Amino acid sequence: MEKRIDYREFGFRCGMEIHQQLEGKKLFCNCPAINSTEEPTIRIERKLRVSASELGKVDVAAEYEAGKGRYFIYESNPEDTCLVEYDECPPYPMNQELLDTTLMISLLLNAKVVDEIQVMRKTVIDGSNTSGFQRTALVATDGYVETSKGKVRIPTICLEEEAAQKIEETKEYVRYRLDRLGIGLVEIATATDIKDPEHAKETASIIGMILRSTGKVKRGLGTIRQDVNVSIAKGARVEIKGFQELKSMPKIIEYEIERQLKESGKGKKLAPEVRKAEPDMTTSFLRPMPGADRMYVETDIPPIRITQERLKKITLPRLLNEQLKDLQEKYEVNEATAKELVSREDFEGYVDRFKNLEPAFIAKVLIEIPKEMRSRLQLDTSRLQPEDFEEVLEYVDSGKITKEAALEVLAKKAEGKKADPSQFKKASEGDVEKEIKKIIDEKPGLTIGAYMGLVMAKYRGKIDGKKAMDILKRHVK
Repeated sequence: MEKRIDYREFGFRCGMEIHQQLEGKKLFCNCPAINSTEEPTIRIERKLRVSASELGKVDVAAEYEAGKGRYFIYESNPEDTCLVEYDECPPYPMNQELLDTTLMISLLLNAKVVDEIQVMRKTVIDGSNTSGFQRTALVATDGYVETSKGKVRIPTICLEEEAAQKIEETKEYVRYRLDRLGIGLVEIATATDIKDPEHAKETASIIGMILRSTGKVKRGLGTIRQDVNVSIAKGARVEIKGFQELKSMPKIIEYEIERQLKESGKGKKLAPEVRKAEPDMTTSFLRPMPGADRMYVETDIPPIRITQERLKKITLPRLLNEQLKDLQEKYEVNEATAKELVSREDFEGYVDRFKNLEPAFIAKVLIEIPKEMRSRLQLDTSRLQPEDFEEVLEYVDSGKITKEAALEVLAKKAEGKKADPSQFKKASEGDVEKEIKKIIDEKPGLTIGAYMGLVMAKYRGKIDGKKAMDILKRHVK
């Protein structure tokens, strides 16, 4: 049995920052918020220099990056970028739809929205922003989420612009694509209330669920990122970046704590730093930890007042975990199926429309059959369109095909072939019964399961499996 580690014994402290891209146009211009597939037709080169903040100090992380002496290459296509991304034009006024989304998220996280939003500039000279700084704005404070191990506080919720996407890195230069630069990004920072590595995973999962509940956040690889801050009494605060998936989070934190224990055990004095999560669950040094000497006021964007009237107009959605429970109870589907149905807007519409079909069968057509097509038939189900599923459900509901034929029809559609329902015309009970008698006469003594296999091999997609079994039971004693 694996020994349980008492993380309190080591003075374990852990908090996290979650960065989530938002749907809509970009934060400070009207360009589309997409990861573009357009070929870049514009290329510019720049070098960035470090400067002091309004406190008169140079941030240590910025100074570290400046010491590398690299130049930066920026590539883009004019279809998805403009002069704002190139830092050749002042920013447009803040995107109010993205601000409303952030206000909604703040309320869902039980946070207190600030009276006035002031956009700040955060020094960034690793090249990920053409201007040398990132625009960020504090939107709310003092929020929290409930977890199985108690309340996890959320001191700050910010709205900021996403960085450019790194394409290539050498000792001399770093190459970026600019289509991602400027996408709206909500940053949620927790307090160090996380008790252990598994609790970190749970906290990130709960916050992620709340974000998805809005229906206004981007989905897919790279659209949400978690940075975890961990330390122990004899170590130093380390920010871990680059988690590829939530399930790896506990092990990476465990390994980082082991590293700090090992280093401090040798008498080394550990310094705060930013480290990268590696595929083998270890971490590697990226740069020194940024300090407070990197923020100054954005002069191109005026402060924005947030009124109670504006907040009252925001309608809060029901959380996905509540919708999940309702789906399980109302339609008698299992939790795994409900988790996939909860993000589909078509399911309940189909349930209302196709009265002759059980909700569990509709769920099977939408969720389980495509999985079987991918695993057993090796078919590309991405070719299936919403109208394909609707057509199949219509065939079954009207009695043109059996339930068993749903997979066969969808398979033909996935192969780009026409699916004629007459190919799957129901066999009459009389014909099936005659065939069953014939099979029993020719192959006496088989089990009912063996007979069922022979019958379904001949009539697959043309008779309901339950009906075939009922007929068999009348003839197999």
